[in-house]
Amino acid sequence: MSIVEVTRMTPTPPPTIESFYRFCAEKKLMGVRCNRCTKVTVPPRSVCSHCGASDLSWTELQGKGRLVTYTVIHLPPAQFQAIAPYAIGIVEFDEGARLPGMIKDTPFENLKIGMELQTDFETTTPQEWPRWPRYFFKQS
Repeated sequence: MSIVEVTRMTPTPPPTIESFYRFCAEKKLMGVRCNRCTKVTVPPRSVCSHCGASDLSWTELQGKGRLVTYTVIHLPPAQFQAIAPYAIGIVEFDEGARLPGMIKDTPFENLKIGMELQTDFETTTPQEWPRWPRYFFKQS
């Protein structure tokens, strides 16, 4: 069986949050690119948030970007109390899409708007809520 035949047999997953986290389990940061306006959205939606088109294709992001904003959480919800304090930020990727996430392995005093960050993935899926493979950001 050729690669072309395997590709035709493997259905493209729908642009859902479940598919997004399945890709994260494979250590891939995936978004969807609108085939009409070319904007990239992550996490994916079934309709382009820029032009409203539904003709979308999965695209793998490089995972590199700049910190747009951040905050340090000192009083978290119960399920995150064990890791507090922790930083959450929004990263704008080189592809133009923005994604919120936890920032790890960077002292809070070193966090600066505009700093370069890289996406990484946890090696295990947590047993507590939320039970999906987790991505996070760290200094490049």
